Amino acid sequence: MDIAIPLFDRFTALDAIGPYETLSRLPGARVTFVAAEPGPIATDNRMLKILAERALGDLPSPDIVVVPGGIGTRAMMNDEQLIAWVREAHKTSEWTCSVCTGSLVLGAAGLLDGLEATTHWMAMDTLASTGARPTGRRVVEQGKIITAAGVSAGIDMGLALAARIAGDKVAQAIQLGIEYDPQPPFDAGSPDKAPEEVVALCRNVEALIDAGQPA
Repeated sequence: MDIAIPLFDRFTALDAIGPYETLSRLPGARVTFVAAEPGPIATDNRMLKILAERALGDLPSPDIVVVPGGIGTRAMMNDEQLIAWVREAHKTSEWTCSVCTGSLVLGAAGLLDGLEATTHWMAMDTLASTGARPTGRRVVEQGKIITAAGVSAGIDMGLALAARIAGDKVAQAIQLGIEYDPQPPFDAGSPDKAPEEVVALCRNVEALIDAGQPA
């Protein structure tokens, strides 16, 4: 079972690593990081790079596609090479998935027209512009397409997909193996729960990033 995670400049590390940690533990799974060209790909904080082992063209028909998000997805919505690869891979994939703003890439490829989908809470309007029907659910399954909300939701998506593929017991064993038992120190993980000033802070940082200024 080939699982391809395409990387691109300024992707978010946990968007890719969360699903990697869950799905790589499935029996028979082969997870490969791919990119336009093999080599180290910088994450959105520029301090970490992850090695893309193969080029997109080397793995045209994976069984599972997982597109991560990150600041770089806005540029990738117009990247002909990645969009074409996603479209073609989706034709034969068993599952096509995204984490965070990775759903914007799926939308740009025309895969979400009329479908419910999710993304990072600050990117819902952009998701809607691709023809999707945004929802605030953490994991959204529409046929063979699964989208996950922001960043950490990729772990939830990976476990949900693992259950679909190998059953609940295997998925629960994976969850236990990685000791995924969230007990965050704050109840501020969504804009509905976080204090208004914290939501404003996040929006201000996002605005600086969109303007190309240091956050």
